Amino acid sequence: MALTFHPLHALFVAEAGPLDLTQVRDEATLDQIRAGMDQYGVLVFHDQPFTDAEHLAFAQRFDGELHAKTGISTLTKNKFGNEALTDISNLDENGDILDTDDRRRMYQLGNRLWHTDASFQDPPGRYSMLHAKIVPPVGADTEFADMRAAYDALPEDLQGQLEGLQAHHSIAYSRQTLGFEFSAEEAEKLKGAVHPLIRTIPGSGRKSTYLASHAFMIIGWPVPEGRLMLRDLIDHGTQPQFVYRHHWRVGDLVIWDNRATMHRGRPFEDRKYRRDLRRVTTLDLPRPVLSERKGAEAAVGA
Repeated sequence: MALTFHPLHALFVAEAGPLDLTQVRDEATLDQIRAGMDQYGVLVFHDQPFTDAEHLAFAQRFDGELHAKTGISTLTKNKFGNEALTDISNLDENGDILDTDDRRRMYQLGNRLWHTDASFQDPPGRYSMLHAKIVPPVGADTEFADMRAAYDALPEDLQGQLEGLQAHHSIAYSRQTLGFEFSAEEAEKLKGAVHPLIRTIPGSGRKSTYLASHAFMIIGWPVPEGRLMLRDLIDHGTQPQFVYRHHWRVGDLVIWDNRATMHRGRPFEDRKYRRDLRRVTTLDLPRPVLSERKGAEAAVGA
């Protein structure tokens, strides 16, 4: 059956299907999905029966090299045994709900801030792919903001002022705004990276404001002015008309373009209900040729 896209928002986001992504290996279909990403920025695939190995393998054949230098890897050992598979849950290695004061839970609270994945690394993240294993019976949604539409809506003179500027992103900064404390050794590993404040997305040619709660300084600007500008741009880009809210169901795989969107998790009773989502993020690097992807996929599945 042919791949179709059903828009879920006036500006971005589409439901894509019907496909079992574990079986998608041909370049024609992968290119259709990539084209959908260029158009919509966020794609929702329902009923995806991924194992963790299949999740990792699909991400590699879809977009290449995986992000494995996650912020939480400085705090704790990855419970899945692969740093490229990020735990977005409130569960420990035994499947029990984390205690309120567990450092892992406290660190995960930062996911409730507007952000883009891996902007604190160089190269940063390109596509993130979040898969739902366990979904609570209450709202535990994820919101996405279209930073392309937000850029388009900026006054022309402000667009010109922002062109060519760079911002410093640090995940330590965003967590510290919530009172999270890092050791000197942890902070040393999380110094961050510098990226353009305005990005042009190659596939669509559209411009976006590249923002995140991790961004704390505009290079060359006084720190207070830079932080105020970054805060104003995030407030502008997360107005209701730019935001889509996704209500998860088990088996959902949501793919988003970190160059074109921001996202955040919404609060829920995480000391009462179990929630297990798992994320793989690709790096914003040239996509390898098909033969190289096959070799990398075999290595992931080994």
